[in-house]
Amino acid sequence: MTDSLDNKDTLTTSPAATDAAAPAGTSATALPADLPALPDQPAVSARPVLEPGWLAVDSLDLDAQGVARRDDGKVVFIDGALPGEIVRANVHRKKNNWEQGQLTDIRRESPLRVRPGCPHFGLHAGACGGCKMQHLHASAQVAVKQRALEDNLWHLGKVRPNTLLRPIEGPAWHYRYRARLSVRYVQKKGTTLIGFHERKSRYVADMEICPVLPKTVSAMLMPLRALIDSMDARLTCPQIEVACGDAAGTTQLGVIALVLRHLEPLGEADRGRLRDFAAAHPGVQWWLQPKGPNTVHLLDEAVPALAYELPEFGITMPFRPTDFTQVNPHINRVLVTRALRLLDVQPGERVIDWFCGLGNFTLPLATLAAEVLGIEGSETLVARARQNAAANRQAASRPWGRTDFVARNLFEMTPAMLVADGRADRWLVDPPREGAFALAKALADLHQQPELRTDGWTPPKRIVYVSCNPATLARDAGLLVHQAGYRCSFAGAVNMFPHTAHVESIAVFDLEG
Repeated sequence: MTDSLDNKDTLTTSPAATDAAAPAGTSATALPADLPALPDQPAVSARPVLEPGWLAVDSLDLDAQGVARRDDGKVVFIDGALPGEIVRANVHRKKNNWEQGQLTDIRRESPLRVRPGCPHFGLHAGACGGCKMQHLHASAQVAVKQRALEDNLWHLGKVRPNTLLRPIEGPAWHYRYRARLSVRYVQKKGTTLIGFHERKSRYVADMEICPVLPKTVSAMLMPLRALIDSMDARLTCPQIEVACGDAAGTTQLGVIALVLRHLEPLGEADRGRLRDFAAAHPGVQWWLQPKGPNTVHLLDEAVPALAYELPEFGITMPFRPTDFTQVNPHINRVLVTRALRLLDVQPGERVIDWFCGLGNFTLPLATLAAEVLGIEGSETLVARARQNAAANRQAASRPWGRTDFVARNLFEMTPAMLVADGRADRWLVDPPREGAFALAKALADLHQQPELRTDGWTPPKRIVYVSCNPATLARDAGLLVHQAGYRCSFAGAVNMFPHTAHVESIAVFDLEG
């Protein structure tokens, strides 16, 4: 992967995922040139009169529901409908201001409608609920997510970025290296079901393949069903968690960790069946989980390490299958590169990586900065991050800055705690869905009450914020822009989960003046 530093508007990346920055003042939400354009929609007041029962779909919400309006202005959310379509729907829920229904007929079809890539996707009974947008062209999905980011920033935070970054995109299929699959032995059917839940249901979908999982894992679903069928403990194994790692020294799929949740101890015969399955499927290693996540352990110790690579920075990141890592490794590699490029760390600078986890950003930052402090709420993750940093520093072929880690509850940050962590030139913030409100509020308080800035503390001149929830990003952006003295210089979507409604994003905040 290469990153052109001469052209600030373009990043050149590997075919696995792409990343480009749009010039200032342009919008990245326009559909790609190779896609058919949506049919022009006249203003609501100028629409032709539709026959009774037919609805004109105007837009798509983040649950992938088409949004239409009746003549009286009442909103109708329609599962399966796309913008530009004229449809009929079976309404199953009614409120004073809105209704919800399911597509039944299409009179005019959107040119962006595509054939779903999975036979288990759809509106039919028993359809898998893991994906919501397979009927919409993949690039159009990205445009929807980019618009959702922009809308959240403005409507919730009253923030408009100076420059919209083109979305980070990657493979639309076989990208999902992490998954939590439900397992249920159905006595009436005399067989085991393994997969995601059915659409809007607690039942497990009857899945034979899953095209968003790696091909090797998808091909394993039916053999896994046969395995559980054969086990004495088939009634007490409710879940298999999948975590895939890279083959050593590559970014290719190598290790497939399968974490079996079992409610009762496994007998030797069942343990033998698990070993036979691993022997028949190269790369598979079994982990057992008798109780909570802290009880996860290997069935057999002599197996390859579970890890992923960040070759741009010479980093190998070991992890346990229940640790938080990004679901999509192709996107994660590009995301790390973009985040660090946008952070623009200079030699001699100190950086703080908030919500650092295992060190996904911290360790690459250590190859650029003089000093990096990683802060995380979990003592366990901090210990693992220290181990990862020590191993990578020892193997490093390039200069490595000082790297420290500390555990702290980042949802209870105060101005005093922020000052105690010391001055940093730049911040990297990567919070969970709850966002980083306490951190942003403490920074705003220090801006508005300069007397709290002791020991020569000064605010970071640039913040790169990686978000998995556009609503909490928008809330925190509002604090940073309107109360902490920053401007939002860049923002863009990251399509970490193709075919789902999940919106990942990245934003850059620069200190004014």
